[in-house]
Amino acid sequence: MGKNASRQLQETVVETADGTLRGRKVGDLLTWRGIPYAAAPVGPLRFRAPAPVIPWEGERDAGEFGDAPFQHRKFTRVGLRKFHPSSEDSLTLNVLARPGGGSRPVMVFIYGGAYTLGMSATPLYSGTSLVEREDVVYVSINYRLGALGYLDFTQFSTADRQFDSNLGLRDQVAALEWVQRNIAAFGGDPANVTLFGESAGAAAVVTLMSTPSARGLFARAIAQSPPVGLVSTMEQSTRWAKDFIDKLDPDTVDPAASLAAATPSQLAKAGNRLGGKVIRETPGLFPYSPVVDGDFLPQSPLEAFADGNAHRIPLIIGSNRNEGTLFPKTLDALPTTRARIEKMFSLTDPEAGRRVTAAYEGYPQPSAAIQLGGDLLFWWPTTELTAAHSRYAPTYSYRFDFAPRLLRWMKFGATHAFDLFAVFGQADTALGRLVTIAGGRRGLRAVSDSVARQWLSFATTGSPLPSWPKYTDTDRATVIFDEVTSVDYDPQKQRRLAWSGYGGYQDQCL
Repeated sequence: MGKNASRQLQETVVETADGTLRGRKVGDLLTWRGIPYAAAPVGPLRFRAPAPVIPWEGERDAGEFGDAPFQHRKFTRVGLRKFHPSSEDSLTLNVLARPGGGSRPVMVFIYGGAYTLGMSATPLYSGTSLVEREDVVYVSINYRLGALGYLDFTQFSTADRQFDSNLGLRDQVAALEWVQRNIAAFGGDPANVTLFGESAGAAAVVTLMSTPSARGLFARAIAQSPPVGLVSTMEQSTRWAKDFIDKLDPDTVDPAASLAAATPSQLAKAGNRLGGKVIRETPGLFPYSPVVDGDFLPQSPLEAFADGNAHRIPLIIGSNRNEGTLFPKTLDALPTTRARIEKMFSLTDPEAGRRVTAAYEGYPQPSAAIQLGGDLLFWWPTTELTAAHSRYAPTYSYRFDFAPRLLRWMKFGATHAFDLFAVFGQADTALGRLVTIAGGRRGLRAVSDSVARQWLSFATTGSPLPSWPKYTDTDRATVIFDEVTSVDYDPQKQRRLAWSGYGGYQDQCL
C-alpha cells in the first residue's frame, strides 16, 4: 500500500466515545454513515426514551447509511427502482467533512415528512454542496416516526411495561448530545453548531428551541417552512392514543401487551387509519407530533417563544410563497378545499373564517383555497413566532419565491420543499436539470448561490451577510429569495392582519 493510500485510509478512522469508526472517502470528502447515537429501540426499548449506545470493540464499519425509520416502502426511494431498507433499528446519524483537523462549524440537518416519513439517506440531503463550498462539518440524523415516535402511550404504562412521551423529540436531543460528545473527533466545533431543518424538520427545530433539555446543544438555528403549530395537547394525545389502540386491537384488554406484540407493519396500518380519521374529523390537525406534556416539552413553541422561554439564540426562519400547492397532488392532508376549510373554521372560530377567507382573492376558487391552506399551516404561525423571537434574540425572516417555468406551468409555483433545491445546490444535478428542462436553470443557480451564501455565513459567523436586515415586529424586514433577491417589509400585510388572533384547534377543547 502506497503512502497516499495509507494516509487516506487512516483519515477515515475516527475514535468516538463509543468506539472506533472507519468511514469512506467519497471524492475529496470523508463520510461516516450509519453511526448509532442510541441503542436500538426494539424489544423492551420500544416506546421508551433513547437508551445509551452499547460501546463496541475493534473498528466498526461506517461506510453505509443505516436503516431508515420504519415507514411505507414508497417513501424510501433512492433511485428509479431502488429503495432503502427501513426498520425499528434506525437511530443513526451521518457525518460529512473535508480531510484535515481544525475546529470547524457544524451544521446538523433534520429532514421533514410530517413526522411520518423521511430518512437521512435521501440523496437530496447528502450535504455535499455545503461542505464543498465551505469548510463545515455536516451531520444528518434519523429519528423515530409515526406511531413509533409521535404518539404518546404513557397512559397505558404498567408495572411491567413503561412508555415514554415525545420519543422522536427525545431522539433528536440524543443525536445532538452525541454531536456534543463526539464531533470534535471529526474536526467539528461543538460550541459552533447550527441546527437546521425543513417542514416537520423545521418544526422540530423550533420545538427543540422550546425543549429545556436541548438548551446549549446548538448555538443557532434555521427553520425552513416550519409548521410551528404541529404539536398536540395532552387531551388530544390521550384521545388519539385510545383511538389508535381501537384500530390496532379493538378487543384488547391489555393495551401495553398489544403495543409490545404488534409488528411494525401492524402499527403502521393502524396509524394510517388513525391519520385518516383525524383529517376527516378535524381538518388541519395531525395526530403525529410532539405533545406538550408539561415535562419534557413544557409549552408549545408558540407559547414558549411568546413568553421568552425559548432558547434565545440567533434564528433564520421563513416559508415558501406557494406552500400549499404540493399537497393536493401528494400528501392530501391539508385544509385546501372549501369543504375542509369551512369545517375547520366552524369547529374553531367562524368569525375568523369569514375574515380570513375574505383576504384571499377569488376564494372559494381552488387556487385561493390551496393558498389559504398552505398559509394556515406554514406561513401564518411562522409570522407569529418570528415576531415573538425577534424581541429576545437576533431573528432573520425570508420568503422563498423562485419557481422555474415547469413548476409555474404545473401550477406548483414556489411550492413546499422546493427551497431544498437551493439549500443543497441542485441546479446542475439530474434532479435540477429535470425541473428546469423548460427553462430557469440560470435562475436556480442564482437563487441557490444566494441561499447557500446566507446559510453558510450564518453557520460560520453567527449572522447572515450584511445585506439581510434583522427582523423586528415593527418593520418586519423579510428577504425575498428569487432570481434577483430583494428585501420587503411586512409582505402580505393584509393577510397577516386577517389571520391575527386565530388560534385554531389549540384554543378549543375537542
